[in-house]
Amino acid sequence: MAVEIRVGRQAYNPRFLIAVKSQMYRFRPFLVAACVSVAFSSTAALAAKAPAKASPKKESVAATVEPTLAHNLSPANEARLQAMVERYQRDTGSAIKLVRLEKGAAPATLNLFSRYETSDVLSQGKSFVPLHAMMQKAGSPLKLNLAPQLKAGVIDGRGRLVALPVLYSTPVLFYNRNAFRKAGLDPEKAPKTWFEMQGMLDKLQDAGYACPYTSSWPVWVHIDNVSAISGVPATDAKGGLIFNALPQVKHVAMMATWAKANYFKLYGRLGEASEKFRAGECAIISTDSREYADFEDAKGVELGVAPLPYHDDVYGGRKGSLADGPSLWVGAGKSAAEYKAAAKFVDFLLSPEIQIELVRTYGGLPLTDAARAAVRSRLLKDGNQALEAAYQSLQGNGFAPSLRVADVDRVRLIADEELEAVWGDKKPAKAALDTAVTRGNAVLAAQPLLKKSQPF
Repeated sequence: MAVEIRVGRQAYNPRFLIAVKSQMYRFRPFLVAACVSVAFSSTAALAAKAPAKASPKKESVAATVEPTLAHNLSPANEARLQAMVERYQRDTGSAIKLVRLEKGAAPATLNLFSRYETSDVLSQGKSFVPLHAMMQKAGSPLKLNLAPQLKAGVIDGRGRLVALPVLYSTPVLFYNRNAFRKAGLDPEKAPKTWFEMQGMLDKLQDAGYACPYTSSWPVWVHIDNVSAISGVPATDAKGGLIFNALPQVKHVAMMATWAKANYFKLYGRLGEASEKFRAGECAIISTDSREYADFEDAKGVELGVAPLPYHDDVYGGRKGSLADGPSLWVGAGKSAAEYKAAAKFVDFLLSPEIQIELVRTYGGLPLTDAARAAVRSRLLKDGNQALEAAYQSLQGNGFAPSLRVADVDRVRLIADEELEAVWGDKKPAKAALDTAVTRGNAVLAAQPLLKKSQPF
């Protein structure tokens, strides 16, 4: 007996349906849906509806776009960033692909540049797009009340954010409370002035410390920030170098006397000295506030933190230090889907919980007043005083140039070389700083784009 299956006015033989089903496995998934629909709709309806069935697949592809994030962090910090990316994937279901930042390569969708890379890379303005423009086009406009100290180099002339100051910090003084006790010093009282610090270094040396004081990032600390705190500029309004004035010369000369007396040891131009402090070999170090995250578990070191000292004989008293550090920039020429996915990651970084994690994990400064209040209430209960010391160091009206000497890598190398000549007792301070300024300005004259704090 013949059996028919009716759908509306259309009658079908079951053998026909079985034949259709046996053939549909030969086709790709979106055609499967089309074949099934043959059994339940007219031929005309199938022709009209088949193209519409392909659109969910396109949406699925867009949803799985995986933008790249390029960086050149140390292995330890790369592991921390990887953990943050994995959390992002768990929390949002989206992914970011980490790649190494290769010199000369085209920018990735997102690019995390250190302080020393910024000027050379960003002199290629067409390779990047402003952060605010990407976020606007992605339908996620920025609503960020950035703290004034964190705006240098990341806002344009209209105050719009062109990059995200992800891990900004400011130099502070870290000291080993155990070393202070051994030297008969009050472990709760860090030196407020450089003059006061000299007497402490003498006692630390008498207590057996071969390295009473050291410093990482010497140009960033002793040129850019000592200048700012002293209320004298290291660069002028046009980006020229002028860090050879009397206050800077006196400071560099003072450090030379400390080097001769073995109060001060210089271990390198970057972060080499931090390892000496972490190992307990040096009693005091001046370095980025974000290094608290690396020092807090140092063996034999009971960590103390204080604002960077100042010279009390400089007119006007102590001014604010400078904030700077790694920032996140957007590469040009990417697809709308990539930018939308990148904007989602930026929103994730700006969420209050992640802002807290960035301070906990990296020691960076929180980006907003609200995030700062949240971080302070939570972190200070854990004994983290580095954030307070950083904000104390940043307080005070003073010079906040958009161009910092340490930000232009070729100029920084010149300044490092001249500082080493002074502290190695090979040159007087005035002659060395005069030479550094002359040589550095020659570099900037040859490549004026290096003077730009950002390319837009």
